[in-house]
Amino acid sequence: MHDRSTPLNILWICSDQQRFDTIRSLGNSRIRTPNIDRLVENGVSFNQAYAQSPVCTPSRASFLTGRYPRTTRCRQNGQSIPEEERLVPRLLADRGYRCGLSGKLHLASCSDGKVEDRIDDGYHEFHWSHHPQPDWPENAYQQWLSAKGVRWEDLYAGPETGYVKEGVPAQYHQTTWCAEMAENFIRTHTDRPWLFSVNMFDPHHPFDPPAEYLRRYDPADMPSPKFRPGELEGKPSFQQLDHVWAHNTPGYIDVASLTDDDHRRLRAAYYAMVELIDDQVGRMVQALEETGQLDRTLVIFMSDHGEMLGDHGIYLKGPHFYDEAVRVPLMLSCPQRIESGLQSEALVELVDLAPTLMELAGYEATPGMQGKSLVPICTGQADPGHHRDFVYSEYYNSWTHSRAYGTMLRTRTEKIVVYHDSEPGELYDLERDPDEFVNLWDDPKATEMKLRMLRQAFDASVLSMDPLPERRGPF
Repeated sequence: MHDRSTPLNILWICSDQQRFDTIRSLGNSRIRTPNIDRLVENGVSFNQAYAQSPVCTPSRASFLTGRYPRTTRCRQNGQSIPEEERLVPRLLADRGYRCGLSGKLHLASCSDGKVEDRIDDGYHEFHWSHHPQPDWPENAYQQWLSAKGVRWEDLYAGPETGYVKEGVPAQYHQTTWCAEMAENFIRTHTDRPWLFSVNMFDPHHPFDPPAEYLRRYDPADMPSPKFRPGELEGKPSFQQLDHVWAHNTPGYIDVASLTDDDHRRLRAAYYAMVELIDDQVGRMVQALEETGQLDRTLVIFMSDHGEMLGDHGIYLKGPHFYDEAVRVPLMLSCPQRIESGLQSEALVELVDLAPTLMELAGYEATPGMQGKSLVPICTGQADPGHHRDFVYSEYYNSWTHSRAYGTMLRTRTEKIVVYHDSEPGELYDLERDPDEFVNLWDDPKATEMKLRMLRQAFDASVLSMDPLPERRGPF
């Protein structure tokens, strides 16, 4: 199982805004994910994996480098990652890997009508499409549609009910295109080790799956969001504002006016988007099997952060640290190198991926990486129930709410969120209140817990500072 005689390929699949509870074999009986379930069966799933930010750019910069958002200085959507940061594909390209990407990268702003600026990221093949819409000519997905003689505007002309729309048919979908680019790469790179990043835009909003997938999910079978009337009283104003308009943007999703039927339709659409992703995961794994590369390819499935999906009265994302926003699916599969059918309940962070991939590829983690390798768990050499005592996440004016500067620390039994201004923080006893309904921040009975968690959160923020440059002498 641990044969290292042949170089390891890496197929790194990262969806966008997919929360942790969207995998059938991990407990969601309402969704169909047979291909991701196969990765769970044939690999190691980390069921308590947490992103280092609840929004895209800081999270992606973190897991691609193995460094925290405050360390990479890529703390906000719209910032550019500094040129000196070294991404995993760059590190592996330096060691002979051929690296490619389809879909998002999002390590720099892409709001000025052109492809985002790139550092020396290591990707030799770069099929870039930040999102499906035809906002710029460099969108390779749009170029693919043009080559097929179709227009996205025509394909996206389906009906809309509330905030759910019948989107582009599956054969022309951006998720499908991302997988096709990966399949082409897999079939044409069989003579040297490679890494390919598949970064589809879904299940990111808008809620617009192909009609044929939307029909597979009956809204009446969907659960209602987890929300208690009045629970946002005494919680940060960011949550109260986003309960009125998603992203605190008037004209977006009018959250407070949604009916229970609306909520169920939105969840059905979200699940349909995930099922399309699952089908394309199956397509890529099949290409590995047909080219004889499956046994020597590490397949990773994960997401960059979660989606509130109406829980706690909030949709989408923002300065929110509920598990729905920062806990994500994470599974690694390569039966020839790591355990099969192992489900780890250890607390892990996405920052742990970079040193893990370097070690599995046969290399040491580079100086400056702050993650902790998952290889001991993956290879059966460490307790799968423990990796970290806590997980840590950050939001520094990252997207919405310009005053929102917050850090989260979560242990198995407690969670604290500190907002670095006049906003009240959040404090949860996860043993008594696993769904995070009751904020104990101002509860006198929780004073000892609050002070202890404040100290631990402050310690974590200090210890997440950049370890570089390395110390060379005592003075």
